[in-house]
Amino acid sequence: MERTIIEIRDTYITLGQFLKLADLISSGGIAKTFLQQMEVFVNDELENRRGKKLRNQDVVKITNIGEFEIKSLAESGN
Repeated sequence: MERTIIEIRDTYITLGQFLKLADLISSGGIAKTFLQQMEVFVNDELENRRGKKLRNQDVVKITNIGEFEIKSLAESGN
């Protein structure tokens, strides 16, 4: 499975913000429901907290949807 790179400007993004940025949900209010219904793994650990901080090179895997890697422009100097 190919990994999609999600670029962020800051040093971290919350899981809820990530879901919206990656176009997986239409609004932040849906994040809690999405996380209850889907298997979401952050760095191979099951995660259901929408406030979980994702940082540079973290990998998010969502069953039957895909795999994503966080790239922080703030940390990479780009």
